Amino acid sequence: MPEFQLPGGGIDPGENPVAALHREVYEETGWRIRILRRMGAFRRFTYMPEYDKWAEKICAIYLARPVLRLGPPIEAGHQAIWMPGETALDLLGNDGDRAFVRQALR
Repeated sequence: MPEFQLPGGGIDPGENPVAALHREVYEETGWRIRILRRMGAFRRFTYMPEYDKWAEKICAIYLARPVLRLGPPIEAGHQAIWMPGETALDLLGNDGDRAFVRQALR
């Protein structure tokens, strides 16, 4: 079964967090976005198989709208999947993502 999560990832050294958001969304979905607002942040502990280690991630969550599809995702194993927010509440793989989707739906 696929793992559903909001687009995201790391910030490269010297990279602005908002620039990293735009880059990660493009890499994982193939879309350019327009940021509406920063919603908040949460901490997540997760295993990162590509590094063979557990990591603490600080996840900053932004509400955004897709504005332009540039092509398919360039990061292997990713695809953009569009669904109603209520469906995402059932399918997202971590509590933090679900909490912010719930907040956005209010």
